[in-house]
Amino acid sequence: MQILKDKILKEGKYLGNGILKVDSFMNHQIDPALMKEIGQEFANRFKSVRATRILTAETSGIAPALACAMVMELPLVFARKHMPITMAANPFTERAESHTKGTVVDLNVSPEYLKADDRVIIIDDFLASARTITALINIVASSGAELVGIGAVIEKTFEGGRAKLNHLTIPVESLAAIKSFDNEQINF
Repeated sequence: MQILKDKILKEGKYLGNGILKVDSFMNHQIDPALMKEIGQEFANRFKSVRATRILTAETSGIAPALACAMVMELPLVFARKHMPITMAANPFTERAESHTKGTVVDLNVSPEYLKADDRVIIIDDFLASARTITALINIVASSGAELVGIGAVIEKTFEGGRAKLNHLTIPVESLAAIKSFDNEQINF
């Protein structure tokens, strides 16, 4: 997706240790026009999977997942990192290590919002090590729902996350695939 690649080259900053800062348009401040384009692109790529629900993890996955959900006119569920007292008993819970935060978080989804008859697309901001996406896959499996697609706005191919998803027989889509950071240069 060229508009996304251009934005990454213009505003993205490589911070070392495999970290790409895209705070100016996705992970802190949101560029709504870009998110609209991202949502449309994901909707186009997943139009044939007959999804009934979009799933993501809070917080950075919410904007692109919501954009996709709006275009596809589907409900969006996000896995919460902290369980509020309002969450139903016995949530689906999985642990995931955060590369950028250097911590392990619990991802929690209420059984009220993920049912066995759902067809789920996972949308996230990054596909790197696939730890968060794998946790979301496990949540879908725990619910009995069917996983029908995975989308990542930015994929860091050099971190091997896609290889961890190769066993899946569903579409795995990324909108911008970064193959390396050489001398602080972003290479697609």
